[in-house]
Amino acid sequence: MKVFADKLPETLAKRLPPVVIVAGDEPLQHMEACDAVRSAARTRGIEERDVLHVEANFAWSRLRETAASLSLFASSKLIELRLAGNGLGQEGTKALKEHADQLQGSDDVLLISMGKLDYRQQKSAWFQALDKVGLFVPVWPVDVTRLGFWLRDRAERHGLSLDLDAARLLGERTEGNLLAADQELQKLALLLPPGARVAPDQIAGGVENSARYDVFTLMDASLKGERERVSRIMRGLRGEGVEAPIVLWALTRELRVLLSLHQHLDQGQSFEHACKAQKPAIFDKRRPAYQQAVSRLPLQRLHKLLLFAQRLDLAIKGATPLPLWDGLHDLALTLAGGRGMLAEMPSSYRIG
Repeated sequence: MKVFADKLPETLAKRLPPVVIVAGDEPLQHMEACDAVRSAARTRGIEERDVLHVEANFAWSRLRETAASLSLFASSKLIELRLAGNGLGQEGTKALKEHADQLQGSDDVLLISMGKLDYRQQKSAWFQALDKVGLFVPVWPVDVTRLGFWLRDRAERHGLSLDLDAARLLGERTEGNLLAADQELQKLALLLPPGARVAPDQIAGGVENSARYDVFTLMDASLKGERERVSRIMRGLRGEGVEAPIVLWALTRELRVLLSLHQHLDQGQSFEHACKAQKPAIFDKRRPAYQQAVSRLPLQRLHKLLLFAQRLDLAIKGATPLPLWDGLHDLALTLAGGRGMLAEMPSSYRIG
């Protein structure tokens, strides 16, 4: 059964299942979800804990042996299976399936901690066998549109009242890094009296920029037309030393998808069918962003952007004098519906 991280504690208060799978790449929520399982286990009187780190050449027989071993001091234990990667292999798949089949009559709890599980992995035999008897906790990054409200609610845990504008500013300073955001709230809680109301100027004056971005965040912001955020992400990527070819790859990929969507729509297909025709298909959650971009960018504009991307590729290879990072910023900003920094440069540099 799927349960999101914010609902996990109350779900565990009602029932501690024999298996909990915590999967995702967002560190703060992932850590707290695992802590919630450990806390629920202690509440049920489970004090013994065995931790198995699954790395290269891991012997899956250790899971069977750990589950079968009897404790001298307790009738049940918490087994933590920490997967460094999501590749289980045939032996791992078989071991987890066997564990699910042998759960009846056991008082042990298995906590599986791993990275993000895609749709295909959730259809696998081992996952479905464990999901039938346990909980699946997918850990997703907080969407930027909800981040301010999430931080405002989070501040209440630390005894603070966070102004919504202050929460949004904190979100800008720490986007993609919830651990840093929570640490800033903890520092504010130490400096301010309980129940203090935090205003934007206190955030601006005391919180360093700890935002972390990746090219996928840039792609989403560009598709949604979030121009200020696109510029902020580009500065962050450049400052973090992300390689220019990776940024260009991400933007070019989106341009090709948008061109393909246009072509399917021009053939009379519905937008839904056009999304399903992409390889891989565009998930429902991302379709509104693509629809915004298709409506904003005509076919001719997309062709010009793709030609500009090709010129940036030549610049990466040293074949043209185009200012590379300014050009990447121009490409992303134009994709988002803005006016790039190269607009005032010679016409040979412009998108057109």
